[in-house]
Amino acid sequence: MGKREEARAEAAFMRGDVGVDGGATEEKQDEAEVERGKAREALLRGKAYLGREFLTWLLWRSESGDPVTQFEKAGVTVLFLGRIVLRGISGEVTELSARGAMAPYSEQVREALDRGLLVHQARMMLTHGEKAFELSLDAEFLDIRAAKLPELMSEDDDARLSERLYLSEQLSGMVTALVEAFIAIRAGRSWTKQVVPAMKEWMRGEEGTKKQTALQRAANVRKR
Repeated sequence: MGKREEARAEAAFMRGDVGVDGGATEEKQDEAEVERGKAREALLRGKAYLGREFLTWLLWRSESGDPVTQFEKAGVTVLFLGRIVLRGISGEVTELSARGAMAPYSEQVREALDRGLLVHQARMMLTHGEKAFELSLDAEFLDIRAAKLPELMSEDDDARLSERLYLSEQLSGMVTALVEAFIAIRAGRSWTKQVVPAMKEWMRGEEGTKKQTALQRAANVRKR
């Protein structure tokens, strides 16, 4: 075996393409399947990034304490609670976690967002009329996790089950309404010209004093 062939064989071994006996370590994947895998991976990455943009936009919108969108003819307000996880794809820090009652609205989190990180996981409360729902959202698939529904009013077991299912459907519908509100803005012309600059100002603390009264009011709703 010549030096060139030896070099190729060694490179194949280092990549894991062949074993110590020179035989293939696994069957070669079909090229079409490889391409489909790449497409799926790219799609998931794209969804995760869009999900992070959504959660970051939602954090920004929630700080005022005003309804973010409408659902069943009533406003939906959002309050981020406790732990929040930020992630990015480059830079010295690619993940940051913060805990605390008002941690999501802290100066440290806004500074991290300004450096390029985005919200990846968060705990929040959605208020719809007199009902308050708690849930955790992950940017990867925007699945509802660890949800806490409003206190059930029914006493009969069957009625309680029906009520719980109804409230679960309401929570899912509110999350969908929030995502749709974001998509409508994200796909519009105002996103780059108005929304992004406003979010950057908020991250840099250039919007002035935060609306702590609205946040505290929403926090008091949670305690009831």
